[in-house]
Order: sequence, then structure tokens, then C-alpha cells
Amino acid sequence: MARKQVLILCTGNSARSQMAEGLVNRFLGDRWQAHSAGTRPAGYVHPLAIEVMRELGIDISAQRSKSVDEFRDAPMDVVITVCDNAAEDCPLWLGKGRVVHIPFADPAAVTGAPEERREAFRAVRDAIRGRILEYLEALE
Repeated sequence: MARKQVLILCTGNSARSQMAEGLVNRFLGDRWQAHSAGTRPAGYVHPLAIEVMRELGIDISAQRSKSVDEFRDAPMDVVITVCDNAAEDCPLWLGKGRVVHIPFADPAAVTGAPEERREAFRAVRDAIRGRILEYLEALE
């Protein structure tokens, strides 16, 4: 049976959408294949995103920041936007697939001591793990 396809969109595709891609592929990879992209790709995966995902045994260091244009013609079952409406513009998906908005604060915007920043990434990672995985499981 073919896996369902999910695209996770954000603006920079450096943190939230990258963590979501890794989480879906790790925990739901037998049923879902996740991809991530951004409308203005940052060009890198945030080091703290890589670090906090590694804490769960998930290596996203080989993932790359991608443009939404790479997926424009790809058939998606679901497209999830993860940007926080209060802080940034959400990407618009013009392709096929059900679109849902599940917002998360941008952990890269947090300033302060290194441990405060790390905690912000952990909190968003854990929120993504709960909300997005739960949403995709409910679709099955």
C-alpha cells in the first residue's frame, strides 16, 4: 500500500517544518511520507532543531531547506502550514491536497541564554509531535 504524502509548509523551512518532517517520517513513516518546504527558504536547517531532534534519536542533519516550488506539481494528500499567524505570513498552497493550518511559535525567534533557546525548540518539537501526529493519525 502506498504511503500518503504530507507537505509541511513554513516561511523559512529551517526549524518547525523540518522538525515536523523528521517526526512524521520517524513515527508514522510506515503510512505517511513527509516533506517540508518554505516560501522563502533560509538555506539551512537550524542547528538547534537538529540538536533537539537528536535528543529523540532522530537525525535531520541531512535534510535541507527547500522551496515550495519544488513540490508545486507533486500530488499531496495533506498540506499543513505551521507558521504562527500573529508573527508572520503563512504560505499559500495552490496545488492539490487538503490544506490545514496548525500554527506553532517560531523557536528561532526566541532570544536569551542558550538553554532558554534550546527549551523553546524542545517545546515546539513536542507540540508538533503531539498535534501534527495526532491530526495525521485521525485522518487514517
